[in-house]
Amino acid sequence: MIDRFVIVPAAYVVFLRPTTGEIADAEVLLQLRSGTGYMDDHWATIAGHVEKGESVFAAAAREAAEEIGVTVAPEALIPLCAMHRTGTGDAIDERVDWFFSTVVWTGDPVVMESTKCADLQWFALNALPDPVVPHERRVLDLVRQGAVPPILTHGF
Repeated sequence: MIDRFVIVPAAYVVFLRPTTGEIADAEVLLQLRSGTGYMDDHWATIAGHVEKGESVFAAAAREAAEEIGVTVAPEALIPLCAMHRTGTGDAIDERVDWFFSTVVWTGDPVVMESTKCADLQWFALNALPDPVVPHERRVLDLVRQGAVPPILTHGF
């Protein structure tokens, strides 16, 4: 019998706030994870699992509303990359992550899930806090450099 690879899908939204015309000078919205059991005390983008029957675009928009109380239209989500990643080899660590960016949303970002998020702040892409969730940091560094490949792997 073949041991099949099991994938857990997730959608990430990189909220960017331009400060000049250069992407390297933009600010990114990050939340400080707390009480989740995964990468607590790390800064992270807005993200979550794609639910059964939900498109990755719908999942990204839903997570934005649930986590920071803003509305993002699916057409405002710009695909950055897909990341195929692994960690321990357990099924829960076999992932495919879709990263989107946006500069357009409705509402002011606020912490909506205080049991999972200790803080929410804007940071310059060229001055990120420490620590950032490692696979997310990799994408943010590539965004700052202006060179995000369409597909990345992490942990292999």
